[in-house]
Amino acid sequence: MIGAVAFGLLIGLVMGMVGGGGAVLAVPALVYVVGLGVHEATTVSLAVVAMAAATGAVGQARRGAVCWTSAAWLSAAAVLGGFVGAAANRMLGGAVLLLIFSAVMVVAARATWQRAGSAVAVAQGCPEAAPRELTETGAGIGALTGLVGVGGGFVVVPALVVRLSFGMREAMATSMAIVAIVSASGLLAHLATGSTLDVPVAVAMGGAAVVGALAGPRLAAGVSTRLLGRA
Repeated sequence: MIGAVAFGLLIGLVMGMVGGGGAVLAVPALVYVVGLGVHEATTVSLAVVAMAAATGAVGQARRGAVCWTSAAWLSAAAVLGGFVGAAANRMLGGAVLLLIFSAVMVVAARATWQRAGSAVAVAQGCPEAAPRELTETGAGIGALTGLVGVGGGFVVVPALVVRLSFGMREAMATSMAIVAIVSASGLLAHLATGSTLDVPVAVAMGGAAVVGALAGPRLAAGVSTRLLGRA
């Protein structure tokens, strides 16, 4: 349980600073440190990320950094996609899920690294985006959320920055709101399709993640946009 708390604190800090990445740490930690099976880990991961993201979203909303219209469109589409992904999760083996998880993580990291520091990434404000683009992007995020137990933040931020031309800081803030909604709906989808939640582990890791998420935005305020994006 000490490992769950330690990684929970780290997860919260990362999410509070860069708007995503919680599941990138949570799923491997739950599998290789805590000792849960892959399917159990994906379910607990959603609970932990939902708690941390909701905490971070409140702080970002107070700063006025969340693009609410885009967040609403993306979240609505992602909720529907999450149920499709959760159903597929039950049909695939743990090794296949980890391979998919890893491949998506690498692609998203590469895209964000390349975009960080560009003129678009350092711009401020909420860009206009067509509802169709937001819906398509949200559905894909939701499907990945349900499939591999990610909150979607490490996919949401690249999608907002690369595809929808958000500034990096607005993308990170908006990501927190989207991830909170998508993770909670993904958790419900997992439970509805027969998954079980390890409550003690979820509470221990999630509580620590909330503490980290409260501190993360304050730390991020003094870091350059380029460094945040590449982190």
